[in-house]
Amino acid sequence: MDWKGIRVSPCNLCPRECGAKRDEGGRGFCGMDERIYLARAALHMWEEPCISGTQGSGTVFFSGCNLRCVYCQNYEIAAGERGQQVSQERLSEIFLELQGLGAANINLVTPDHYVVQVARAVLTARENGLKVPVVYNGSGYEKVEAIRGLKGIVDIFLTDFKYMDARLAEKYSNAADYPQVAGAALKEMVLAVGEPAFGREGMMQRGVIVRHLLLPGHKKNAKAVLDYVYGTYKDSVYISLLNQYTPLGRLKDNPGWKELGRKVTKREYEEVVDYAIGLGVENAFIQEGDTARESFIPEFDYQGVWKNGSGMEVGLWKE
Repeated sequence: MDWKGIRVSPCNLCPRECGAKRDEGGRGFCGMDERIYLARAALHMWEEPCISGTQGSGTVFFSGCNLRCVYCQNYEIAAGERGQQVSQERLSEIFLELQGLGAANINLVTPDHYVVQVARAVLTARENGLKVPVVYNGSGYEKVEAIRGLKGIVDIFLTDFKYMDARLAEKYSNAADYPQVAGAALKEMVLAVGEPAFGREGMMQRGVIVRHLLLPGHKKNAKAVLDYVYGTYKDSVYISLLNQYTPLGRLKDNPGWKELGRKVTKREYEEVVDYAIGLGVENAFIQEGDTARESFIPEFDYQGVWKNGSGMEVGLWKE
């Protein structure tokens, strides 16, 4: 199964190029074979205002991840510990069901390793009446070829830009090439969707939003990300500065606990926000209040995966 030069097996979908024979049951670096696994499909209110709005974003959480950051806030699904198998056809139906619930958009969370099936499911859904924008919500660690293949399929890229420091990228995400890979992917995203465009009530219809999650003690990295993103794209992209990093208990056994075992302080975050303002950033989202709480992490309870709400254990994948 391939899509415009990228293929599921032997897998070359992401920069890892692990070569896993996923069509034979082999699992890639992402932890997944070629089958699609979902943990949740529901209206989600916790994205940026122009994505969630008052209606909610029709958010589909995919299981598995090609980055696997040690501090991952969605570890249960990133590590493939939770997920129910669905067909490509069922995925297309889910998109239409979310639209029927009033979703402002279809928000694909960590879809990288399913990009071929997702692209085809979107096209099928559009043939059957999908009208709302499609949001690609990823880690930034994507191949240029994959992003290029999504032109005309994805309307909005809601992408992370985690590191400009290769040392941190290696330490926390086992991806020393992250700065170069994310930079090239971001360029392709901007080329794919163009300048930001908004519809009624300020809801984004097209464009790129670049997220940066501030990690405790790493203001220098955050400022370097801002220098690069704003210095390169100015107002062609929106920037979202996140202070919601939550130190989870499982990190206590990780060498990174010394640095990552606390929340970001108000002073740290304000310094980064002030730095962005000093650069001239105007198209930005910032967070206020205490967002570093586990209550902001959704329940991965398979809501919306099955049309009638039944069969909650059908297709559940476990080791």
